[in-house]
Amino acid sequence: MATPPPPPKPPGLAAQPEAGPPLPPIPYEVKQRRDPFSPVVVSQGGKGLQVGSVKLVGIIQGRQSPLALVEAPDGIGYILKPSDTLGDGRVTQIGPDSVTFAVPGAPGQKPGSVTLRLRTD
Repeated sequence: MATPPPPPKPPGLAAQPEAGPPLPPIPYEVKQRRDPFSPVVVSQGGKGLQVGSVKLVGIIQGRQSPLALVEAPDGIGYILKPSDTLGDGRVTQIGPDSVTFAVPGAPGQKPGSVTLRLRTD
């Protein structure tokens, strides 16, 4: 009894061409730029930036949602949108002259909120 011929290979499973020589690695030159794979704002629990220590310096009315401009004590500025995290808090609301953060409570306490307002001087 003769054996039937093998079924045809489906398209796309044809023999792969042989790989050429490996490509040399491409170095990433930092040149005083930040690491593109590290987060922009790092939350470090109670050790890092505290929401109560930043200053609200402006509100930008964006096309989709407002943006808050805040400045840390070291002079570094951050542009935040709702749901962004800054230090120990998360932006929950941005008003015409304020930004509200949800912050975790101390052990045994409920989470709270911190509202920063624009200075009017």
